Parts: sequence; C-alpha cells; structure tokens
Amino acid sequence: MVICKSTGAALAALILVGASPAHAAADLSTCNEDGFQAVLSPAAATLDARAAWLDRRTLLWPAAPEGFYRLYHSASAAIVARPGAPVRGADGALALAAGQAEISPAFAWLGNGAVLALAAADEARMAVLHQGQLVLVREDAQGKVLDATTVQVAGALDDLYAGAQQVPDLGVTPTAKSTTFKLWAPTARNVAVCTYDSGDGPARAITPLRFDAATGVWSATLPANLDGKYYRYAVDVHANGSGIVRNLVTDPYAVSLTTDSRRAYIADLAAPRLKPKGWDSTPAPARVQAQTDMSIYELHVRDFSINDASVSQANRGKYTAFTETGSHGMRHLAALARAGLTDVHLLPVYDIGSVPERHCDVPDTARLRGLPPDSDVQQQLVGLTRQTDCYNWGYDPYHYSAPEGSYSTKPADGARRIVELRQMVMALHDIGLRVGMDVVYNHTFLGGQAEKSVLDRIVPGYYHRLDARGAIERSTCCDNTATEHGMMGKLMTDSVALWAKHYRIDSFRFDLMGHQPRAVMEALQRRVDAAAGRHINLIGEGWNFGEVADGKRFVQASQLALNGSGIGTFSDRGRDAVRGGGAGDAGRDMLARQGYVNGLFYDPNGSAAQTKEELLKAADLVRVGLAGSVRTYPLTTYDGSVRKLADLDYAGQPAGYASAPGETVNYVENHDNQTLYDLNAFRLPLATGSADRARVQMLAAAINTFSQGVAYFHAGFDILRSKSLDRNSFESGDWFNRLDWTYRDNYFGTGLPPAADNGKDYALMRPVLANPALKATPADIAFARDTFRDLLAIRASSTLFRLRTADEIGQRLRFYNTGPQQVPTVIVGRLDGAGYAGAAYRSIAYLINVDKVAQRIAVPEEAERGYRLHPVQDRVEAGDQRVREAKYDKATGTFTVPARTAVVFVE
Repeated sequence: MVICKSTGAALAALILVGASPAHAAADLSTCNEDGFQAVLSPAAATLDARAAWLDRRTLLWPAAPEGFYRLYHSASAAIVARPGAPVRGADGALALAAGQAEISPAFAWLGNGAVLALAAADEARMAVLHQGQLVLVREDAQGKVLDATTVQVAGALDDLYAGAQQVPDLGVTPTAKSTTFKLWAPTARNVAVCTYDSGDGPARAITPLRFDAATGVWSATLPANLDGKYYRYAVDVHANGSGIVRNLVTDPYAVSLTTDSRRAYIADLAAPRLKPKGWDSTPAPARVQAQTDMSIYELHVRDFSINDASVSQANRGKYTAFTETGSHGMRHLAALARAGLTDVHLLPVYDIGSVPERHCDVPDTARLRGLPPDSDVQQQLVGLTRQTDCYNWGYDPYHYSAPEGSYSTKPADGARRIVELRQMVMALHDIGLRVGMDVVYNHTFLGGQAEKSVLDRIVPGYYHRLDARGAIERSTCCDNTATEHGMMGKLMTDSVALWAKHYRIDSFRFDLMGHQPRAVMEALQRRVDAAAGRHINLIGEGWNFGEVADGKRFVQASQLALNGSGIGTFSDRGRDAVRGGGAGDAGRDMLARQGYVNGLFYDPNGSAAQTKEELLKAADLVRVGLAGSVRTYPLTTYDGSVRKLADLDYAGQPAGYASAPGETVNYVENHDNQTLYDLNAFRLPLATGSADRARVQMLAAAINTFSQGVAYFHAGFDILRSKSLDRNSFESGDWFNRLDWTYRDNYFGTGLPPAADNGKDYALMRPVLANPALKATPADIAFARDTFRDLLAIRASSTLFRLRTADEIGQRLRFYNTGPQQVPTVIVGRLDGAGYAGAAYRSIAYLINVDKVAQRIAVPEEAERGYRLHPVQDRVEAGDQRVREAKYDKATGTFTVPARTAVVFVE
C-alpha cells in the first residue's frame, strides 16, 4: 500500500495493490500533485545517527564500548531494534570487525570509539544496501540488542561515488533534437522525471531514469528538444524516520522555476531567446584591476525601487526597475559610479524560500504615515502581513541557481525571470557599475522531508552537516549545509560558476563563509575564473563560530584561516572601533559603548563611563583598519611600543590578520544590525545637532574610504539611512526598509521597530524616536550625499588609497600623531606616491578629526612640502565646505583641521 501526503486536494491516497515498493512505478497522477510525498513503506522506527561512515568500508561509533556489532539491512525499512530483544524485520546482517584506525581530521570531531570494518567480500553489496535501511547494532552474546543507531552516510557516498564530482552536466541539457536529465541520487531506488508543457498544466509524460553505478547519477535522454518546458523528479528513497518514500521534488540544479518554485524550468541559458538585446556585446566595466580597487554598495532589489515614485508601478520592486535609467534611484547609482563606486552587491537574487511570488500583501501605508514616531502600531500592522508581503532579505535559499521570482514582473514564466535579471545586470553595467551577488551556500531554507526541502528529499542525510546524534546543525540560523562533502561542495561551485558565466556576475559575497572549507573556496575560485574567462572577486563573512569553530571539522574559510588565499573577509576591527561596541549590542550597551566617531571619552553621552586609554586603544584599531589589517605592518601604539599588527590584540585575536589588503573588507554598516545613523541616535549625546550627526556619519565614511583593502557600504549609508532603530529588518517589510532617493526623508522616527527582535529595548527606544531633534533634515541628507561622493572621488583619484600588497603598505603608509603624547581624536596618515603607478601625487596626507573642536597637529617631518587641498575638496561645490578652513603651515608642517572633519592634502 502507498500512503500519500500532499498539499493538493485532488489526490488523498493512492493504493497500489499487489506491488512491492521496489516495483511500484510512479505514474502521471504522481506528477500532478504539488508537495506530493508517498510513503511506500512506513518506517518501523526512528533512530539517531550516532555513528558515521568513514569511507565505503569502515565506520566509527563514538564512545561505543566493546561488543558484538552487526549492520542490519532492510529494503522495506522494517527493522525494529529494541534493547533486550533480537532485531526483527531485517533482510539480513553483515558482520563487522572491530579494530584500530587513525581517524581523519574530517571525522575527528566525533571523538574516539569503535572503528568497525566490513568484510572485503561485503563491500560490493554496499551500494545497493545504501538504497534501503541500515541499522548498526551492538549485541550481547545471545544476539539481543544492547544499543542501535543509524549511520551518517556522507563518508561512504563520497568514497563510493567520487567520480560524480567530475560529472559536468548535472541538471537538464536541452539540444536541438534531445533533452538530457541528470540527477545525483545514489541512495534512490527509482527515479523518474515528470515533464510538463507549462508551469501549471498537467504532466505530458513520466519517464524512468537509468542508474549509473559508477557515479550514482540517474539519467535519461528524451528524443525531443524540451527547451521552455517544465519538469520535476519522482524519487523513491529511504528517509530515516519516514521509511521508503516517493518524493515529487524539483532539481537542485534548476536554472529557473515557475511561480512559488513548484516546477523547474528547462532552459539553455545560451539560447538567444533568453538574452536581452545587446547582451553578448555589452561587457562588464573594466574598473577593477586588483581587489583593493573595489568600492561596494550593498543593495536589496526590492528596497531599491519599491518606494520610488519615478519608477513605473509595474516595475517597482522588480529587476526591471533598474532598466528605467531616468528614475531617481538609477540617477543616484549613476552619480555614485561617476564619483568612483565600482560595484553594486545585490542581496540574494537566487530563489528564496520564504517569499510568496503570486501575490504580495502590504499594510495600509496611509494609516502608517499618520501614526506617532514612537508608536508600536506600525510594527503591529507590518506584522500582520509579515509572511505574505513579499519582503525578505533572502537568506533562506530554496534553489541556488535559479533567479528569484518575486523580483520578476511575471514569476509564472520561467524565461521571464532569467531575461529580467540579465536586464538588471546590463543596466548596472551600462552605468559603469559591476554587479556582485550575495550568496548563501551555508544553509538551506528547510531540510529533511519538509515540502520546501530539495536536497534532503533526494539524498537524505547527505547534503546537511549533522551533529553527533545525526540532527542537522543550525548554527547559521537554519539547516546548515556540509560543503565539506564532495557533492555539496560541487553544487556550490557549479552554482557560482553558472552565475558568473551566464549572468556576468563580477563578484560574490559569501554569507557566513567561515562555515565553508578553505580548500573548497580556493578550488571554487579556480573553477569560477575558468568558467567566466576572467578573475571573479570573492569576499565573505569569515566569522569563526558554531560546530566548525577553530577548525573542528576542517580548515575554515574564516578570517584567520584564509590568510594568504586572496579571498577577502569582513573586518570587525575597524568597524567596532569606529562605531563602538559589537555587532549584537542591546540594552544599555547601545548607549554606553561609544566609539571613535561618536564620542568615546571626548564627548560622553551620560551613559558611558569610558577612559582615555579606551580612546587611545580605539584610535590604534582605527589605524589597524586604515593599514588594511595586514599582519606585518609596524604600528607605533598608544604606549609607545612598535608592534606588528598581528601582535596587537583584538578581543583575544590578532588585530592584523591578512597577508594582503585585498583580503580585508572594511565597513561600518551593512544590512545586519542597526544602521550607523540609528546607533548614533543612541551613542551621540542628545544635544548633538542633526548637522553634526550627519558629519559624524561622514567621518565614518572617510575612515572606511581611506582604509586599505575593499571599501564596503550599505545602500543608503550616504543618505543617512534609518530603519527606525530596527536591529534586524530581514522581514520588517517595506515600511522599515525604505529608501528615499529624493533625499527628503531618512525615515528615522517612523514607529517602534518589530517587537520580535527589538521589543525588549522599547523603553530605551521610545524617547529616542520621539525626539524630533534627532531626525535628519533634507539639508543634512544632501550634505552627506555630496560629501560621500567626494570621498569616493578622492579614493578613486589615486592608487595610494588602494595599495596592492602588504609590503607596499609598509613602505608607503606612515602614521603621525601616534604614541603616548598623541591627540587621540585625530588620525594623521601619509601616503608616499614616489614612483608608484597611478599614484597621481608625490604624496598624500589625510587627517581625520573626530573631536567637537578644531585641532592643530604639528608634523615637523612634513614641513616644506607643497601640500594643497585635494582638488575634489578645494572646489566651490564640494560636499563639505568646512574642509576649506583646513590649513597647512609649510614652515612648521602644522596642520589645522576643523571640528568633525576629514581632510586630504596632496603634493
């Protein structure tokens, strides 16, 4: 009997009389049910997976004592292994020999235990037995169960089917006369492909696939070109706890989909029908010769245009909004590109699991606008449509290689989303901006047998990282993937190569990259460069935490472990020093932990009790960031000692961690946590005027812009973006994530942010939001906008702000005003341009005064130089007119820097 579970109403149950699970063929009725899962043979028991295969022959049962071990197998998942009784329901058992073996680092995290080996004669049977239920049992001398567990399967599958990692064309390949389907599913018992003429019509055919025992790949070639059609797979497979199931599932290698990802789309991505006019003749801008040339603007597709009245209604929130070159938003991006911005990094545009694509509900914005600035009603109204408003940052991947449909004007059409995403890329390239993509291969939206799970419904227990009991690790928020497993690493690499080759993506930002192995990321770099025919820049979050922390499972792609790889990681050193505190500050810490630009010691806000020594340490960490956080740079520290940055402490880690500046991504704000404007609402003294608040934000921008390495900015940072204090706006809707490209409003004080992540701090937030003096004026926004563009232009004007190597930084960057006698509120840096390509100047001196008062800094070594204000700052229409008050006394080498001002002198 086949028991069906389905979200569709048409099919409640399917009964196949007289057929065993191995012979129950899928039919067209299977194909036509969304969310279909048939239980072909229910599980007799659910067991933890406390043991793991080390390879095809040996396995490890951690902490297991001596005893008699057998591996029981059942094609119908009928095994019952209860302590104190013999095993029932098995088709047979394999004897295992206990022995000693060196555990590879990949499995050392499990700990010591019994290492068990199959007899050599049994090895050949294992490929077939993996297609059923396997239970490892420790028995007493009478054959009664002492303990039982299932076995984590990845080690065996990676050994048995290593050749699958070389299969170049997983997924679907349509040609003029045929279409080939390939799916890696080595533990499946049967696989068939359902094909459809449309995204919502009935199935046209169901075709069984053939199994290749060498690779574990199921395949079929149909004698027709199905380009433009749709498909799904029916996979019969054993899933622990569910039994033998038949899953109707999409393809991990899907390149597009229909509405709400119900069916995968068949497409030749090189076909002319999927290319916008001019696609093949429009190259990416050649503005980045080295990774340090990158200056990045992080932007969410929906945020970009949903609030822009200059965009046609049909295109708001869509890929196609970027094609309206006369809109306020596109004019803003074009101006940034002219100033020197090189890249727009898009928050995820792959298929997102949590966003409905058919219809978006939105709250009544007219009512929202009429509410008080500190009201909690706004977040209540936004919360009513939280699950149906089509808003999410997108860190919940469903299909890694298919464009998200909610950003398409016609999500039901698998072709339209491909074309429109390419149109967006073309539009950004046309205004001189390269396109980066935020990718999240560290987890999936869901795992196991959930309806919106893909990987686990095809190869259960393989693609996700498991803990010592076999449960999926969730340290990243969701179901962690295991890119250390060969085919998950391949899926990630193949996916990135597809985006780079077929969508001309120029760079990638890897979410929680520290959860990937360094070796896989380095191999990915080589493969993606080859696929694209050019170098693709890779950066990512190198945070060290979770079950992989400190190299527990592999050498990570984390800050310290990526040293020397050329892959960039986000630096928290300068970030925390500049804005104060840490990434997750809450409660009184939001007020008390002032930073370098917002008053640490020199302008206390009444809640902080920080010392001058803390200010001096922060100034040193700012210099660390300005020097690219490279390990070898010698810095004269606040106590007068000269130490390499690798020898300076940052929260128990080396402050300098990179081998080259291109391995450092400098930032003070991104989509996570509060915006800097919102943090400053807490940390600056309440008496700080709105004009000074804008100046403080631009001081942070100056530090980031002048820092060696990659410069990274959150969209709206340059127009004082506020999210009304929201620390986690990933599903806070358009209301809390708006951008105003008309520069009239920064949206501070538009209601208390959603209670789920902010409610515990409402008592602190209410008076802040209710204070009208804290809201930016249009004049403040215009000042920040223009000053930011000036800073970008200064960075772009000279390669001295974008040095390529650690040695060049050591030779050409010098800090003055350091040591015990320094004025700690002023940073003075000098860059030597003698003989350096693209330097434009013999030397550059930059000074950043974060204090409320002007400062005079004597630098005798800089006397008798021909310094003048940088041409960008020495013009009538400069963004920051105060810089024109800055002075350089040639006779004494003394610089005068106005209050809260960053100034650049050139020779």
